[in-house]
Amino acid sequence: MDRRIEANQLVGAAEIADRLGVAHTQAIHNWRVRHEDFPKPIRELEAGLIWYWPDVEEWARKTGRLTADQ
Repeated sequence: MDRRIEANQLVGAAEIADRLGVAHTQAIHNWRVRHEDFPKPIRELEAGLIWYWPDVEEWARKTGRLTADQ
């Protein structure tokens, strides 16, 4: 069953990097390769990969890349 996705929660690598305080978007793509538990993108467009922010946020908190005060 498909889940309901809120359009305002869609992010690309640049938005993820910004929200997690990472200087280079390449880090996001490196995490995809290095960490099997990094969320899968929900879509792949010609413009790039699209993730659902709550999935990434959950992973980032679980792995200590995002803290409660961020």
